[in-house]
Amino acid sequence: MNGTETRQRSGLSRGARELLGWVVAAAIAIAVVAAVASSGRSELLFRDGDSMVTTLVLHSLAVAQPQDWAMSSVLFLPELAVLWLLSLLGLGVNGTLALAGVVNVVALYGALRVAAGSAARARAPIAGALVALGAFGLLAASEGSPSRDALELASLLVTTTYYSATVVGVVLAVGLARRALDHRVVPRDVSRGTRPAWAAMIGLGLVAAASVLTNPLFAVWATVPLGIVLAVVGIRRRDGWWLAAALAVGSIVGYTARIPLAGLIANTGAGYADPSQWLASLEYYGALLADRGAAPWGAASLVAVFLLWAWSIAATVLLARRRDVGAAVVAACGWAMPLLVTVGAIVLGTHAARYLQPALFAPLLGLVVLPGLLPGRLPSTRPVAAISISAVALVAAAGLGIPSLAAAATTPDRDLECVVQWTEDSGRTGAGQFWTIRLPKTHLADPRGLVQLDHQLRGYAWLVNRDDFTVGEVTFLVTDAQSPAFELPAGVSMADAELTSCGRYTIADFGDHPLPIGPLRS
Repeated sequence: MNGTETRQRSGLSRGARELLGWVVAAAIAIAVVAAVASSGRSELLFRDGDSMVTTLVLHSLAVAQPQDWAMSSVLFLPELAVLWLLSLLGLGVNGTLALAGVVNVVALYGALRVAAGSAARARAPIAGALVALGAFGLLAASEGSPSRDALELASLLVTTTYYSATVVGVVLAVGLARRALDHRVVPRDVSRGTRPAWAAMIGLGLVAAASVLTNPLFAVWATVPLGIVLAVVGIRRRDGWWLAAALAVGSIVGYTARIPLAGLIANTGAGYADPSQWLASLEYYGALLADRGAAPWGAASLVAVFLLWAWSIAATVLLARRRDVGAAVVAACGWAMPLLVTVGAIVLGTHAARYLQPALFAPLLGLVVLPGLLPGRLPSTRPVAAISISAVALVAAAGLGIPSLAAAATTPDRDLECVVQWTEDSGRTGAGQFWTIRLPKTHLADPRGLVQLDHQLRGYAWLVNRDDFTVGEVTFLVTDAQSPAFELPAGVSMADAELTSCGRYTIADFGDHPLPIGPLRS
C-alpha cells in the first residue's frame, strides 16, 4: 500500500501523520527517561563520574577558562552541542541532563523513522518506527542497576556520555542506505530521477564523517557491518558498491578530521584492544550475561532481544525474496551488527559492556520493517482516533512522567551540597580523586575550585581541563568510600588536617600547609 492510499484511508495528510508520530515519540521518550531516572540507573544519569564530562566542559566555557582538555577517544561533539542548547533553558545541572535524555530518545525515533522508509514507498513506516521505539522503551524500563558495567544497554542512551550520538548515527546510517536503495542510485531506467538517492548517499557519507570524528567506534559499529551488507548487495546491484564507498570515504574523512584535534585526545582507544585477552573477555561478557539473566526482568529482556535478532534473520530472507532490497538491508543490519560487534569485542579482548550496545539497539531494526511483512491490509485509523490517541499519550506521559522526572532531578543531596558550600565559602582550591570529586566539581559555580588528582597527588588528566592543574597546589582534600588512601608528602599526614564531615564525604583541610600537585598522568 502506498502513501496516497494510506492517507485516503486515514483522512490525514502526510504532514499531520508525521507530526502525530513525533508527538507519540515524545510521549515515549518522557516515559522512558522518567523510568530510568526513578530507578537505580539514575546514578549514571545524574551522578556518574563519566557522565559529568559534558557538563564540566560547558561550565568551563561559561567561566571563560582556557581550554586544554584531556578527552578519551570520544569527543562528545554532538552531545555537547545539544546540552549547550538545552542549558540555555536554565533547568540546572540535573534538569538539563534529564531533558537531554528525552531529546536522545526522540532523536532515536527520528533515525528509526528514516530507516522505516518514505511514506510513498514503505508500508506504515511511522507505525514501524514507533513500534521499534516502544520496544526500546520497554527494554530501557527493565533496567535498574546503578553499575556502568552492567549489561543494561538501552538506558545508556539517555546519558550524554555513553555514545548516544553514535547510536543515533548508526541507525541513521542504516536508514540513509535504505532510502538510497529504495530510489536506486543507479536506476534501470535513465528516465527515473536519482536526486533523492544521491542525496541519501551523500548524507550517508556525511553522517559517517561526523560520527567517526566524534567517536571512532562508529567504524566498528556501522562502517564494517553495514559496509559488508552493502557489499553483498553490490553483487546484484551497483548501488551497494556506491553506498559502501560513500560509507568508507566518509569514515576516512572523519578520521582525518581528528588529526587537528589530537591534542584533546589523551587516549586514542588502541590500548583498549588486546587480542591475547580474548578468553578473559569471553568470560567477562559471559558473567555479565549471567548476571543479567539472573533477574526475571533481565531474563525477559534477553529473551526479547534474542527473538528480535531471530526475527531480523527471518525478515531478511522474506524481504530478499520479495526483492525489497532497501528493507532487506535494514533487517540484515538487525542481526549482522550484533553478531559482528559482539564477536569483534571478544576477539579484541575488550572489557566494557557499553561496547556491545548494537547487540540491543540493532535488532530493533527488525521491527521497523515489520508492517511491510504483515499479511492482509492494515486496519485504518480515523483522524479523530489518531489525534486522540496521540494527545492522550502525550498528556499521560507529561502528567505522570514530568513530575517523576522533576522529583528525581531535584531530590536534595545534602552531602553534595555540604561539599559545594564548604568549597565555595573557603575561597580556596581543593582536590580529590576521579570518582569522588567529579560530582561536587560539576556543581560548583566555578569548576576550578576542585582539582582532579590521583592518590599520589599527581594531576589526573582524564576527561578534565588540564588548565585546572596550573594552580600548582591545593589546601584541602575531599574523600569518600571510593577514595584510596592518599600518599601525602614527607612530614605531612592526615593528622595535620582539620576534618569536616559532609555525610558520605570528608573534607581534610590542611590550611596553611598547601599540598603541591605532582606531574600529570592520564
